[in-house]
Amino acid sequence: MDKNTVKEQILAIRDSGVTNMFDIARVVLEAENRGFWELVRYLEQCKKEYWDFILTGEMK
Repeated sequence: MDKNTVKEQILAIRDSGVTNMFDIARVVLEAENRGFWELVRYLEQCKKEYWDFILTGEMK
């Protein structure tokens, strides 16, 4: 999975204001609704990295 794509998808959902980014289940639902399959896979496989990005703004 391309981390730049994942980052763009996270930021798109965040910027929409549709959900609290700490509500992973809702983020997954919104990602599915938008066809952000890279983000869906990322959230299934890399929760710690997601939390790190949300808290620090750094994608590792």
